[in-house]
Amino acid sequence: MRRAVEEILPGIIEFRHDLHQIPELAGNERKTSRAIRERIAGLGFEVLQPFLETDVVAILHGRGPGKNVTLRADIDALALHEKTGLPYCSTQPGLMHACGHDAHAAMLVGAAEVLAAERDEFFGSVRFVWQPGEENRAMGRDLVAAGALENPRADLVTALHGAPGFPFGVLALRTGAMDASTAHFKVIIRGKGGHSSRPHQSRDPVMAACAAVVELQSVVSRRINPLRPAVLSICRIAGGELANVIPDEVVFEGTARAFDAEVAEELKSGFRDVVEGVCRAHRVECEISYDILYPVNVNSRDGADFAREVIRETFGESRLYEMSEPSMGGEDFAYYLQRYPGVYVKIGLGETHPALHNSGFDFPDAALSIGIEYFVNFVRKALSA
Repeated sequence: MRRAVEEILPGIIEFRHDLHQIPELAGNERKTSRAIRERIAGLGFEVLQPFLETDVVAILHGRGPGKNVTLRADIDALALHEKTGLPYCSTQPGLMHACGHDAHAAMLVGAAEVLAAERDEFFGSVRFVWQPGEENRAMGRDLVAAGALENPRADLVTALHGAPGFPFGVLALRTGAMDASTAHFKVIIRGKGGHSSRPHQSRDPVMAACAAVVELQSVVSRRINPLRPAVLSICRIAGGELANVIPDEVVFEGTARAFDAEVAEELKSGFRDVVEGVCRAHRVECEISYDILYPVNVNSRDGADFAREVIRETFGESRLYEMSEPSMGGEDFAYYLQRYPGVYVKIGLGETHPALHNSGFDFPDAALSIGIEYFVNFVRKALSA
């Protein structure tokens, strides 16, 4: 007996509000994962032991052997102080769901509740993955490496993400790159501190850091083909405590992004060349950490075309939104798509909706049913083939 999305929607909205109030950072989503496990208990799933402590992986078996479809949602939050003023706003000071992961998790729970009632209508299985640590730690890499999508091996995977700036209610995608590769870097420059009146007696890490920050802009402008997009941004710099003391150490951090692996590697080698060269010239030492955490998130032609069919059949042609260009954001669903066929799709939240990673962001409840219906019909179509 099929369950309508409208039937379970009030409970899913309430569940999202509950998750929104208990945001947790990457790898620490214990309350969140417990709430998900309690919510799906009794639905007849095979709920697996955690692979990474705070993940929830559950399998719904159909009436007999067949293909496996895997649906993924991320569950972690961000270190931001919420300023929405909502009645269900974060109860954790300095933490909030500013990227919509509470909604992603709730939509997947909704799909689980609908599909649990249909287990006798399909062959094969559906794997539901509530993944920790998408933000800053790319724990999708670890979850895939741990074998979470094996036994049975995923034949098709998909995930959704809210997208401010797109028309409300559209489902947006493109064939090829959806999101950029993203490297996180940190540089510690160590010199010799001293009095500001006698700079010749020091080896100034501030001067070296400033020179490196400026010179690093030449990596994109002079080492990368201008027809192949790349971005290198220094977002944090710190050093020193007093106005008249040259410090011993300065730290700067940021990200580098590209749409193909070759450019990503050129950014990495160019970054090291510049920082090490500048530091030699300034007689200081440097410690460089540079990790390409997120590969390019790429939709295959087959995966994207399949999602287009699902969207057209479920919502009509007008709700299918073809993205003209990818995003420079990073997404660890890329690790799923490197190993398994599938597709990544974005839900439009409105052109003027507050941006992701903003203290005023909240995922609109009105979009939850769209995500649930996409997940449900993606499974129905895949397992009826």
